[in-house]
Amino acid sequence: MALTAYDFLFARFLEEAEVDILLVGDSLGQVVLGYSSTIPVTLEEMIHHGKAARKGAPNTFLVLDMPFLSYQVSPQDALRNAGRVLKETGAEAVKVEGGGAATCRAVEALVHAGIPVVGHVGLTPQSVQALGGYRVQGRVVAAAERLRAQARALEDAGCFGVVLELLPAPLAQEITQSLAIPTIGIGAGAECDGQVLVLYDALGLNTGFRPKFLKTFGDLATETRKALSAYVKEVREGSYPGPEHSFTNDP
Repeated sequence: MALTAYDFLFARFLEEAEVDILLVGDSLGQVVLGYSSTIPVTLEEMIHHGKAARKGAPNTFLVLDMPFLSYQVSPQDALRNAGRVLKETGAEAVKVEGGGAATCRAVEALVHAGIPVVGHVGLTPQSVQALGGYRVQGRVVAAAERLRAQARALEDAGCFGVVLELLPAPLAQEITQSLAIPTIGIGAGAECDGQVLVLYDALGLNTGFRPKFLKTFGDLATETRKALSAYVKEVREGSYPGPEHSFTNDP
């Protein structure tokens, strides 16, 4: 299974929990940097957060999202940028979105250079404007066939795994069974080989985001609000810091 992480402390929690794959996702644009989508995220921002996550989880398999326009321009551009990612963050692999011809050429170049790649089909957030918004993909016959073909093309290009996002569960199961490489689902049913969630969503921190596929495994938003309110109250009333939190003149 996989979860996202973008910083040292949460990455350390993931490693302690023995999460199989830590994904430094470009979802950090929304949940960390406050962007309205993943599109503004830069390569420098991804590398910055990748370095932090690597330090927190030195022994966990780390995959880093290649951000928008870091691999779509040309295979040479993709190779240069993905090489930076591995050299500067210590990530084991990168992830790219889409299964069109240009993306597959980029994947082939990366794999040829020894850079492991995860693919991603279905709802691809970097293309959300072209897809007409955040919605389930592959419900009509032509769209389903296109997604099957993209998944096969990514496997043929050398991807060692593929994320399936927001697909009908039967289609995701069919794609999973047709591939020799593992699939990782998010909003794609239970028959994928693995699952991934955005950490802040899974922990209940992203309170405005409750899609059908999401299960929250904690309520950290409520606990965080309670802790912050308690801190503000105690500081204002003068009960914190108390004697037990203060130093004396004694050595």
